[in-house]
Amino acid sequence: MSMYNEKVMEHFMHPQNAGDMENPSAVGSYGSPVCGDMMEISLKIEDGVIQDAKFKTFGCGSAIASSSVATEMIKGKTLEEALELTNQNFVDELGGLPAPKVHCSVLSEQAIKLAIYNYAKEKGLQLKGLEGFDPDRDIHDDEDEHE
Repeated sequence: MSMYNEKVMEHFMHPQNAGDMENPSAVGSYGSPVCGDMMEISLKIEDGVIQDAKFKTFGCGSAIASSSVATEMIKGKTLEEALELTNQNFVDELGGLPAPKVHCSVLSEQAIKLAIYNYAKEKGLQLKGLEGFDPDRDIHDDEDEHE
């Protein structure tokens, strides 16, 4: 019996939106210090709406499934709407992940935020969803304060 439900397996075996994107509007990469997984997300943005999203994930099945579902969920959303989604939304959409694997879904949330952050910075946009977001500050920074 697999510890993963069918939906997670489906997204793992047949990930949506995996691969490269030509001329993306924005790219965000995030690596997890906890598990060493890495994710890169590419977005095509037009008029403040995410038209397309692609990902490349170096990681476990949960990280891949989360990336797959995350890219599906942010397509067609405005930047603000996409920023409102958290890894919990991705986990819920997948129908749950085993507890030790929930952190894998944080990769998607962070990579998406970084991509949008990079885009907003380049375009000089002020996005409410990015308030207080610091790309240089890791979300797991309680472990090592090196500032």
